[in-house]
Amino acid sequence: MNSGNGADDAPIRVPGITIYFWIVKILTTGAGESASDYLSANFNHAVAAAIGGLGFALALILQFRMRRYVAWTYWFAVLMVAVFGTMAADVLHGAGIPYAGSTIAFTIVLIVIFALWYRSQHTLSIHSITTARREAYYWATVIATFALGTAAGDLTASTFGWGYFTSAVVFAVAIAVVGIAFLVTQRARPPQGNQPTTAAVFTFWLAYVLTRPLGASLADWGGKPPAQSGLGYGDGTVTVIVLVAIVICVAFLAITRVDVNRGVA
Repeated sequence: MNSGNGADDAPIRVPGITIYFWIVKILTTGAGESASDYLSANFNHAVAAAIGGLGFALALILQFRMRRYVAWTYWFAVLMVAVFGTMAADVLHGAGIPYAGSTIAFTIVLIVIFALWYRSQHTLSIHSITTARREAYYWATVIATFALGTAAGDLTASTFGWGYFTSAVVFAVAIAVVGIAFLVTQRARPPQGNQPTTAAVFTFWLAYVLTRPLGASLADWGGKPPAQSGLGYGDGTVTVIVLVAIVICVAFLAITRVDVNRGVA
């Protein structure tokens, strides 16, 4: 649907949904968690927040200058959103708001963004991101999902007492269930033409939210000390390892262009 914000046949500004998308997405969530924790633990909180905020602003400026999907700028933006979203959730907890409260608050924020996005553009499909306005809604949604996922992961690991590894397993199982639901609904009601089904859009965003606490729980499990149910490798070490993995994956995507979104799926 053309909402008057640009041509529907303009290049899509986000990647196609492939297995590579989910791999790099989970890696960025892990890097965002460990990098944010490392900065907060080794620098003044104001300095850490400034670093995260500047990186976040720079990444979005670069991304919005693109008129099509470019792997390096897109995933740099996602990485910086991961760092910034983690800091946002941690700031609320530091202010005395419990993880349950911040999880509910970010859920409400996400619902409001979805409502505004749908009211304005009549779709929540990421395959329709062909204009700056739609991309603005998209990144607002991404920021909210990262903050929500961070709070939810901390809720299960700390408040519920599950620990990081158990939390990761639970979120992985939840994502698998969402994936099965997607396949079942797609077979029951295949998409008509180039328009994704409501179930496809809903399961995508649900899986997107769940990948945040999955990646963060895995990163915390590797970086935090055994006394906190971690393996004790350190947040800095985990950050470096995951960043190297992200660079390798994004370089592969930039060279092969296998994730260039050529239409609605």
